[in-house]
Amino acid sequence: MSPVKQSKARSPRSLVLAVGGVVVGITLLLVVFVVALPSLTESGTVEVTIGDDVFKAGSAEARSESIAADGPTLYSDVSGGTRDIFIQHIGEDPLTGWYAFDARRPGQGRDCPLDWDAAAEVFRDRCDGTTVPADGTGLIAYPVEVTEDGELIVDLNPDEDTPDTASG
Repeated sequence: MSPVKQSKARSPRSLVLAVGGVVVGITLLLVVFVVALPSLTESGTVEVTIGDDVFKAGSAEARSESIAADGPTLYSDVSGGTRDIFIQHIGEDPLTGWYAFDARRPGQGRDCPLDWDAAAEVFRDRCDGTTVPADGTGLIAYPVEVTEDGELIVDLNPDEDTPDTASG
């Protein structure tokens, strides 16, 4: 006599149920990942976006007063360092005269930013001294709008139809 109890033989019915359960589980997974998930998106692919497409710069009135006192505002790109921008306001009306553009000339590295020369009212390239007009003409530009409630919004990912350089 053995101290260990002998196991009962399994019936063929339990084996069929186990295999059937595995087949049903795999079929459900395939349906979810091949059919259901792609149909939930328009293109059949999942697009991951990090961050916002727009930058909310705050009150247009407050920002225009700040720029009038201290010059254009530089916003550093904290996400990767490739898209530092200036926000500039030209004129007296805080609802109009807004510009947003790159803080470097095309082709210049991050070590050659533009600096605001308040006396001459131009930007100067730190590396070679080239000047850029106050409105950023010739730089990569971003559309700016002032909402009905006076909030300043910069579109960081404009449509392809939007001009890619400031035009003055």
